[in-house]
Amino acid sequence: MSNHATPTLKALAERLLAYEAAAGTPPGGKSPGEENSALFRVCDTLRQPLARLLGIAGFRALFSRALALAGREVSWLRALHIKADGTLEGLAELEAKLPADEIARGELALMTRVLELLVTFIGPALTLRLIQEVWPKADFNDLNFYNENKISPSGRHVL
Repeated sequence: MSNHATPTLKALAERLLAYEAAAGTPPGGKSPGEENSALFRVCDTLRQPLARLLGIAGFRALFSRALALAGREVSWLRALHIKADGTLEGLAELEAKLPADEIARGELALMTRVLELLVTFIGPALTLRLIQEVWPKADFNDLNFYNENKISPSGRHVL
């Protein structure tokens, strides 16, 4: 990860991926297909609220930039594409070829970059509020997001 990727953003990315992996695993194990990937589900879950906020072109630009940045760290991510509707394409083929730990490494790199860009563009308070609205049943209070990003729980920046 880059110097800008805080431990909290990485932990938040891990938490989102784990949350979706646990929520989306069908009985009897994981079935093939992109829609069953935790990364695909996190991206898809973020697509609607971010498209409302940024527009579909803004959403695609954000995810495309995150994909380009993460692709510098994990080369196989360069084979993925963001389609015109904002969905992720190419993951199912790669999951069939790569070991699970390598897929997990790439998923984490991409999600950390997405969160990093969100914090850069809309700020830490709005990013966390968006994440909490999208995943209302998930608990992120233990991540120390506010202290690390210099904001109070009320959403105000502190010096």
